[in-house]
Amino acid sequence: MTYTLTHLMSDTQSRIENIIKSYLIESPTPAPLLQQAMAYSALNGGKRIRPLLVYATGLALDADLNDLDSAACAIELMHTYSLIHDDLPAMDNSDFRRGKPSCHKAFGEAMAILAGDALQTLAFQLLAAHPSALAPEKKLEMIKILSEASGLSGMGGGQTLDISHEKLTTIEELTQLHQLKTGALLTASVQFGLLGAQPQTQEVITALESYAHSLGLAYQIQDDLLDIEIPSSELGKPQGLDAANNKVTFPSLLGISKTKEKVQELTNHALNSLAPLGEKSLILQEVAKYLLHRKQ
Repeated sequence: MTYTLTHLMSDTQSRIENIIKSYLIESPTPAPLLQQAMAYSALNGGKRIRPLLVYATGLALDADLNDLDSAACAIELMHTYSLIHDDLPAMDNSDFRRGKPSCHKAFGEAMAILAGDALQTLAFQLLAAHPSALAPEKKLEMIKILSEASGLSGMGGGQTLDISHEKLTTIEELTQLHQLKTGALLTASVQFGLLGAQPQTQEVITALESYAHSLGLAYQIQDDLLDIEIPSSELGKPQGLDAANNKVTFPSLLGISKTKEKVQELTNHALNSLAPLGEKSLILQEVAKYLLHRKQ
């Protein structure tokens, strides 16, 4: 089956929401309020970029998308957990997420913390136990990848640098922050797609790693720009939050014009990295172009 980007995005939304609903809407629980808080954030829209990358990479490598469902959903749940905690008063202190009250505004801070914690553990549960034809060693490798991408050497480490932003003074330091906080999960998404397919040549693996690395950095720098240029009504969260929190960003260091050039440069590098995949990379190319022009 040949997928267009529009078709894959729609299919991704459907696949992810069906799995989330099976765990957070349809399953019985002794803690219904916690389940509601988890579902509130996990089903609160979102572009599903990380699972989209899982599926797009898998498609480029002729993987069975059914074997990627658990990985795609797990990485989205990990991302959702990070957003709940990012919005807390102790972090970015944001009252809105995707146009609705943040989890802590809707359910209180304690329940939001618990919802984030429980979504994180549900991500690993999905990788370990959700049905797929993947070999156990591949599932174990996915658990290892997600652990590293979300912990000390990934998202957790990046968030630590982010809340210590007054210590950032150079582009190199800011780049490291973005690569950890945002890039690590995006890279893990591509790695999941690789694991869901048959073994690939080192050339293809290196190409996809380079693509993911450049795309992840471009994505977060684009976020810096959107925080400045897009109004809250379109952005789905308060505009100007970076400036309000006195955060160092690429626009604050380089200016808006040079920051836009940097995003384009990184996107071009991501696209060029895909050359070893030939025509099979078309869907991954479309993802990169879509992210370049997004407004949310």
